Formats: sequence, structure tokens, C-alpha cells
Amino acid sequence: MIQIAVRALLRNKSRSILTMLGIIIGVGAVIAMIGIGQGADQTVQKQIATLGSNMLFIAPGSGTQGGLRVGNGSTKTLVESDVDAILRECPAVVAVAPATQTSAQIIYEGDNWGTRIIGTTPEYFDIRTWVFQSGTSFTRDDVATAANVAVIGETVRKNLFASIDPIGKKIRIGSLPFLVVGVLVAKGQSAALSEDQDDIIIAPLTTVQKKMTGQPWLRFAMASASSRAASYAAQQQIRALLRDRHRIRAGGTDDFSVRNLADIADVASEASKVMTLLLGSIGAVSLFVGGLGIMNIMLVSVTERTREIGIRMAIGATESEVQRQFLLEAITISLLGGLIGILTGVGSSFVISSAAGWPISVSTMAILVAALVSIAIGVFFGFYPARKAARLDPIEALRYE
Repeated sequence: MIQIAVRALLRNKSRSILTMLGIIIGVGAVIAMIGIGQGADQTVQKQIATLGSNMLFIAPGSGTQGGLRVGNGSTKTLVESDVDAILRECPAVVAVAPATQTSAQIIYEGDNWGTRIIGTTPEYFDIRTWVFQSGTSFTRDDVATAANVAVIGETVRKNLFASIDPIGKKIRIGSLPFLVVGVLVAKGQSAALSEDQDDIIIAPLTTVQKKMTGQPWLRFAMASASSRAASYAAQQQIRALLRDRHRIRAGGTDDFSVRNLADIADVASEASKVMTLLLGSIGAVSLFVGGLGIMNIMLVSVTERTREIGIRMAIGATESEVQRQFLLEAITISLLGGLIGILTGVGSSFVISSAAGWPISVSTMAILVAALVSIAIGVFFGFYPARKAARLDPIEALRYE
């Protein structure tokens, strides 16, 4: 029966190829579209992961001044003792780093660059999973003595030092001299925070507080949970602890905010899934059209071969055998089209990735599903023509010209 099906298809090569074209385009489009969607999701997740490991971001909340509610970060209630209490009393938290922030013009010899200055503790680098390109972090002793030492990001290094090794060099932040002790590995642009993560200088918390901002309170703090699942428990523990320490009554508004990085990742993942589903639906329409093409051609084939069907049934072929014959032809067309479509989709994905610079992720599951769908289309759209062929009256079929 397979041989008969192949011979029937080869008898009309052009028609068979044009029929398969709908399946080829549909399967190829589905694989390429899903690859683009999954690639985009992985890229966003990687960018979010560069922010830190199981990280929570704690910041002061909004306050009221003269009857007016000012924005987040306006209160001065988040202090270093809160951070110590979080590490001590929140079991799901494994590390926490207090931080403050300002901006300044950085000068090295004849070059200068304006950037952000973060004042924090050595735990900050572990929470952000930020490794060093060269040099080392400042120490706890540097924090205790408010030492003038600094770690610089890759963007700052490029703009101030170019090809010079910055380790051991002295830069001026405002009017203060600082010794460069470390250079961080580049993290790139942050999709979640919309900022260049490498355009930064990190110094001891006490140095920035006492010598630059004069602010004893914290601008933010970063905490790391023991796992992604534990980050939700850590978020609740931190919120309950800070409400208690800040004496906020039941029903009262928090004077702080605790953001979970896992929430941002989940939202981004859901958005990517919706985009992938939308893109896949476009390819599914092409598959549906290809299936209609198979049904149309098989109906034409049944009409053309009516006399052949009558002869087969006259010499003993049963209805089920005739039905299987035409059903097998439809499956053969869709399966061949599906296999070629898979190759076309994978090839198109890499071409799109190379030409447009878009990330592509072609999964084995998508290829397997595409192959199964192509077979299912052959069965679904080939069943009616096959059933019609099987129900032909042998006497009328033999008379057909």
C-alpha cells in the first residue's frame, strides 16, 4: 500500500509538491516562530539573572510632607540596624547588604566621567553574583574605617583608563581621592532596571555616608534568599519584621517596599509565553490552510481515479482497504511536507538569528510536536476523501469515464 501511495504521488509530481508546500510553510513557520519566542524568553531571563541570585530589593516607601504624599524612597526609616535584624531574624534570608547611592564626576588624570556611586558592604558582590575581572573587593575593615577604596565597573574602566590597568591607581570622586582595588566583570544592560549595570563605582557604605552624602539612613538594601522558592517566604518575613520594627499598626501603610526579583522574572516569562503562543498561532493558520489543500487535492484524486477504485473493489478490495490506501496517501504528503518543513524552520531560525541579531532557541519538543501535527493533519484532512472513496458503488465506479 505504501508503494501504491508513493507511485500515485509521483504520477503527479508538480501537484504533490504544491500540495506539500502548504504543510512545509506551516511547519516551518511554527518552528521558526516558537524558536523566536523561546529565544526571547531565555534572553530576558538571563538578563534578569544578572541582577543577582534569588534577590529581593528593599527600599524606603513614600512619606507625607505638608499633607502631600511624596514618592517612594522619600522616607528615612530604613537604617542599618534593620538590615542586621533581617539577617538575624529571617530564616529564609542567607545574605543582606545595606546600601546608599549618589552620583559624582570621576576624574583620573586628564579624563573625567559622571557615574553612580554605590556605598555598600562586601556582601553586595555575593548577592549580585558579581565576579571580578581583576583585583578584589574591599573588606569589612574598610567599611569599619571608612576607607577611601573603590571597585569600578567595566564602563567606567573603558572611559577613564582605556588600555591602562586601573588596579592600584588613584581616582578622584568629587574632591576625594580613592584607590581602585577591583574591576568588575561586565554585566551589560539590565532589561529589568533599564540601566547600564557596568556604569558604576562601588565603595564602602560608611565612606559614602560620612564623606559624600552625609545621610545615616539607607537608600536601599539587597537580600538573597536560600532558593527561588524561598524568596517568597523571605519577602513575607522581611515585610513582617520591618512592620514590627517600624511600629506600623494593622491596616497601616508600609513605609518601605520589598520587591522580589522572581516576580519580575515570572511576569517576563508570562509575557514571552503569550508572544510565543501568538507567533505559533500565525504558523498554525498556515498549517490549517495546508491541510485544506491536502483535502482538496485528495478529493480531486478520488474523482480522477473513480474507475480505478471500482476495479479494485470488483476484484476483492474491501472498503477499509480502499480507505487506508487514500488515507495513507494523505499522510505521506503531510509527513514528507512536515519533515521538509522542520528542516526549513530550523534553517530559517538560524538565518533570522544571524541576519536580524535576534535570539533563537529551537527545542527538540517543538520539532517533535511539529512532526506529530503534520501526521495528524494528514489523518484529519485525508479522512473525508478516503471515506468518500471507500463508499463508492463499485458498479457506478466501473461505469465512470
